[in-house]
Amino acid sequence: MTKNTRAIQSFDAAGMAPGRLATQIAMTLIGKTKATWTPNVDDGDAVEVKNASQMKVTGNKMEQKTYYAHTGGPRGLSATLMKTVWAKDPADVLRRAVDRMLPKNTHRSPRMRRLTISN
Repeated sequence: MTKNTRAIQSFDAAGMAPGRLATQIAMTLIGKTKATWTPNVDDGDAVEVKNASQMKVTGNKMEQKTYYAHTGGPRGLSATLMKTVWAKDPADVLRRAVDRMLPKNTHRSPRMRRLTISN
């Protein structure tokens, strides 16, 4: 059995939509772009994204897209608009998109640690 090495894949986010870019990043983090992909093995590459602040958001998403989080308690639902998240850190919009595209299993946290986003 051969051990695969992790490479660093670079993406330029300038002019790209966050969702379209997030699908490519998620596939690379999972390892589905490799010929040696196996479902139970976390063998994806590390991903480095540049120019996250230059992403292009189409339509009325800045005013209409809402991110929800729930604490689990009564009245624990909180909602945040995309323009609020973008104003604090544009990279967080992409990070949230990638995080929600990854499978909800034990490989998710190590995969997200391999993601580096710079503005």
